[in-house]
Formats: sequence, structure tokens, C-alpha cells
Amino acid sequence: MAEPIAFAALALDAAFGWPSPLYARIGHPVGLFARIITASERALNRPQWPSALRRGAGLAAMLLLIAGVVGAGLSIAMVVRAWAGALAWIVLAVMAWPALAARSLDDHVRPVLAALEAGDLAGGRRAVGMIVGRETADLDEGGVARAAIESLAESFCDGVAAPLFWLLVGGLPGTWAYKAINTADSLIGHPEEPLRAYGWAAARIDDLANLIPARLSGVVLCLAAGRGWRVMARDHGRHASPNAGWPEAAMAGGLGVRLAGPVVYDGELADKPWIGEEGRQAGAADLRRALTIYRRAWALLGLFAAGMALLGVSWLA
Repeated sequence: MAEPIAFAALALDAAFGWPSPLYARIGHPVGLFARIITASERALNRPQWPSALRRGAGLAAMLLLIAGVVGAGLSIAMVVRAWAGALAWIVLAVMAWPALAARSLDDHVRPVLAALEAGDLAGGRRAVGMIVGRETADLDEGGVARAAIESLAESFCDGVAAPLFWLLVGGLPGTWAYKAINTADSLIGHPEEPLRAYGWAAARIDDLANLIPARLSGVVLCLAAGRGWRVMARDHGRHASPNAGWPEAAMAGGLGVRLAGPVVYDGELADKPWIGEEGRQAGAADLRRALTIYRRAWALLGLFAAGMALLGVSWLA
């Protein structure tokens, strides 16, 4: 039987998430990436430099970051295997565990649902404001539910499907390299100045890293919902991201609601196209159903990882 590293890591995340006491004591590994990425940007993204030079500096920083994470991951895995022998998979699963965020996302969305079901719109706005970038102060119930559902769908890829995919493909180095790339995209992969040129490489590399996982996440969400294929196939391209539209359109089709559409960022209205435009406006009941679909999809990935182990598929590290 192959080492069930991916399944064990997913099970640990499902059971514990990333516990608050652990976070208080040691933080989260992504925080280290964030400090490195931020320090590099401050040193290399000089406003007096031409765009081409800043773009090159951003690319060099990303390549060094990825090489460093992969090198560290390979070295750690080699040491663990030499030290722990047949039990190395347990240690490696623990080390891969923080790369997954399925439980964390569930924990952040449930307060939004609880507030909406209690009729506490202000509380729902505050709770959803913790997980989305749009302005939430003026959202009605439908807007709050829609924002939470969109975050749940998109983050299913970034926080669950993609890190699990790269764990299966590249072992410990693969999953942590993905997390470094995804963190860089979140911090510097923005189209606005002063990050437009410097963060270009982070955004494009993140697009490549999510190319397969995003499409797989859409398929898994449709399987979990029992429908949604037509809307996913038709509307995935309506999202500004080449990848995020897949899980979002799958969720819209699975629920029969409209997602995306006009939203406000920093006081400016972004007139985004609707995904699943023939659907109805989302509400609290749809958010509850979205959580159910999300959990089913999460379970399907766990079954897949377990099946890979039973079939004797091994991981690089």
C-alpha cells in the first residue's frame, strides 16, 4: 500500500483545521512566505525603474522563491525518510497538513450563515467582510449570501483542490511551492500600480499552477451537486480570472442561482457579468446548500486520495 500522505493530511485538516492555539504559538507557514514576498517587493519594486526591469525583478523573485521552497521541501522530505523510515509518511502528512484549508474556509463561512438565518444582516455583513475584498456595508441578504457562496466556490480550488493536487503530483515540495505561489499572487499579483509590472509574474505563475486544479474543482463541485455542468461549460469564461470561473460557475449551476454581477471595490462599482444569469438571487438557504455541496466535494477529494493510496500510487516526497 502506498503511503497515504495526501489522505492523512486532508483528514487532519478536516478534523482540526489549523488550531488557534497552534497559530498563536507558531503562526502559520504561509506567514513566512508573506514576509519573504513583502520584503522582496520592497527591495526590488523600485518606482524609478522602468516597467520591463520591474517585471524582470518580479520574475526573478518568484523563481527564487519557488526554487527555495522546492529545495527546502526536498531536503526536509529526505531527512524525514531517513530518520523515520516506514513511518515517514505520518510525519510528511503532518507537514503537509497546514497547506490545506478546507476546515478553515468552512469555519469562516458558517458565521455568515448563522447570522443570516438569525435575521442579523449587520452580523452577516461583518462576517462576510472577513473573507471577501468587496465592500459589504450596503449589501442586502442576497448580496451577503452571494459573496459567501462565491468565496466558498473559488476557495475550494485555492484552499483544497489545488494544494491537494500538487501534493499528489509533487509531494511536500509541490504543495508548499503551490502555497508560496498562491500567497504571492494574493499579495503582489495585482493589475494596479505600483504592483502591475512587478507582480505580473506572480499572477501568471499562479494562473498556470491553478490551470488543472480549477477545472478539476469545477468537475468535483458538479459531481457533489448532481448538476451544474451546463452553466459551468457556458459561463466559466465570464469571470475575470481564467481559472476562478470554473468552480464559481459550477456552484452557480449546482444551486440554480446567479453569482458574480456588479460589486463595489474601494468605492468604485465593478460591473461584472452575471454567472448563471437565469438563476434566482441567492439567500440564506442557498448558502446552506452551498456548504453542503462544498463538504460533499471535500469528501469526494478525500475518497479520491484514499483510492490513490489503495491502488499503490506513491508521492514524490
